[in-house]
Amino acid sequence: MDQPTGTSAPVTAATDQAPAHPAAADDMLATQPVGYWSGLAHTAVTRHLRDAMARIDVTQPQYWVLNHVTYRPEAPSREETVAELTPPADGPHEISRAVDQLVHRGWLRFDDERRLRPTEAGEAARVRLRELATELRAVVHEGVSDEEYVAALKVLRRMIANVEGHTA
Repeated sequence: MDQPTGTSAPVTAATDQAPAHPAAADDMLATQPVGYWSGLAHTAVTRHLRDAMARIDVTQPQYWVLNHVTYRPEAPSREETVAELTPPADGPHEISRAVDQLVHRGWLRFDDERRLRPTEAGEAARVRLRELATELRAVVHEGVSDEEYVAALKVLRRMIANVEGHTA
């Protein structure tokens, strides 16, 4: 098959896009829309995680904020935390609320320079949440090898790059 000028990858015939079908047979999966399946995976995994955290009165965004404050090389401001964590959040105010909730709960505090710092109680909660997240991850990854997981993420990363006009 001829290649367009300036490309190094061979051109392949496009796979026909079939309508999304949750019971598609394995031999039909290549025709299924990735957005449908990645959306279902996102919804199921997020619901599983958020339901488990809700049982201990914590939200996923609160966990994100605790991790963000803990793992930054230097303590972040409220504004930095909100700006950096808003993209994956469910709305523009969710991270700001999580910061407020964690300060109110006594898990975060502001230092003299208005930088967020975890308290001892906040660090203990983060460690417990990390353990819970590890347990939940094991459920999600049951029957999926690390190699399969890495391959799936590489495929998704490549697809994102394709639609954003970048190379992986």
